[in-house]
Amino acid sequence: MNDMPVSADKIPKAPRTSRLIGIGLLTLFFFAVFVALGAWQVERLSWKLDLIARVDARVHAPAVPVPNEASWVSVNAGNDEYRHVVASGRFLHDKSALVYASTERGPGFWVLTPLQIDNGAIVYVNRGWVPTDRKEASSRAEGNPEGPVQVTGLLRITEPGGTLLRSNDPADGRWYSRDVEAMGKTAGLAPVAPFFIDADDTPTPGGLPVGGLTIIRFPNSHLSYALTWFAMAALSLVGGAILIRAERRR
Repeated sequence: MNDMPVSADKIPKAPRTSRLIGIGLLTLFFFAVFVALGAWQVERLSWKLDLIARVDARVHAPAVPVPNEASWVSVNAGNDEYRHVVASGRFLHDKSALVYASTERGPGFWVLTPLQIDNGAIVYVNRGWVPTDRKEASSRAEGNPEGPVQVTGLLRITEPGGTLLRSNDPADGRWYSRDVEAMGKTAGLAPVAPFFIDADDTPTPGGLPVGGLTIIRFPNSHLSYALTWFAMAALSLVGGAILIRAERRR
């Protein structure tokens, strides 16, 4: 029996309708994902702009009394961080802690000193930056006031544990974050507020510590991210259309 040649147009082919449907569904999937990501970035942009506005209002508002002990439990970053506050009391210089710092002035330390306020509670104050060679309190004694003081600055929330790369070591007095609750426990102080005050730039006798170095900067790239995702959504439609057109021409 002789084999008969088979015409090319009679060779079985995969159903083109199924392929077209598959390409269409895949295109719609990627389009939906990219649009959802873009919409999420738009929401993040709105949240970030609101945060910046709220923080700016807090920073430039008149100073208000630091939260009292009864309200400490309700203090949180969302409602209170960077609030302009004022507190009165006496510094406990012998209980100060030094926190490693890298600032626009170079490496050094933040000087965290407990302020015993009028009712006996403790609020730590980040009095500012000192260079590495002036870390010892005796080298800047004129900058350590005795007696009643008033401190004005920005409320900051405690920073427990340390940093991503280095953990605090209270036993050795090595601090990499401003974990004021752990500092108070190590120094035998109580009650200690779960926040601290970043002192403003009021000059300190002798020039050290240097206050007013709080960095208030919120990266805001959400608009560019949103535009990128929406562009990807548009490209997915274009790519899908090209594939469908090519498939229909086969």
